[in-house]
Amino acid sequence: MNAHFRFYAELNEFLPHDKRFQPVTISFKGRQSVKHLIESLGVPHTEVDLVLINGHPVDFRYLVQDGDRVAVYPVFECMDITPLLKLRPEALREPRFVLDGHLGRLAAYLRMLGFDTLYRNDYEDEKLAEISAGENRILLTRDRGLLKRKMVTHGFCLLTKDPRQQLLEVIKRFDLQSCFKPFARCIACNGILRKVEKADILDQLEPGTRRYFNDFSRCNSCGKIYWKGSHHDRMLSLVTWVNESLNRKLPESDVKNICKKNEK
Repeated sequence: MNAHFRFYAELNEFLPHDKRFQPVTISFKGRQSVKHLIESLGVPHTEVDLVLINGHPVDFRYLVQDGDRVAVYPVFECMDITPLLKLRPEALREPRFVLDGHLGRLAAYLRMLGFDTLYRNDYEDEKLAEISAGENRILLTRDRGLLKRKMVTHGFCLLTKDPRQQLLEVIKRFDLQSCFKPFARCIACNGILRKVEKADILDQLEPGTRRYFNDFSRCNSCGKIYWKGSHHDRMLSLVTWVNESLNRKLPESDVKNICKKNEK
């Protein structure tokens, strides 16, 4: 018996080179589940979010029949496919980003909210595309040409130039409101923040900081120290602003103004 498989987007990275981005015919004997046949080609079932057999959704227990046409899709970052038959109750990986050189402020905002955000202002377009593809990062940019590169499979073209509005665009596009982890990442380098004892960093603190603050975190990459000062207040303010902005409906006049700006 034979079944005809087609794997989409980044799932092809798990396939042998000669089977990528094209229909693959699998010969099999006896009762074989679709999960078993998918994994026989090297694709872990944990990377799969939707399976269609002859256009109809099935779960991993489906027993493949002779002549079946099987479409296999990866984890969806933003599309709600629950009505079809989403094979995962939630995303299997946290969204990670890489930003082009014009989005430094947006990078800082995303890090403030705890998202893994890679940014340097000297990355060339080719390097950005390579990082996006190689590290499974969502490429954020206002350059549509960059997103047309063949190797870029995860990307988003921002419509506005305002960094705070860009942040809202990204959160809405990838449904991130429930994923905020403030005070988890270094704003400067994207490293992870860890709690550190005051006594261990006493010689690195200014007299006023030593006197008035007792709780500290330090970046595990660059060593930058954080405490609940003005920076902490700015982060709380950003989280509050984002939540309020997402939870309120814009007046029709504001929507029209935003649309006009985006058309220019």
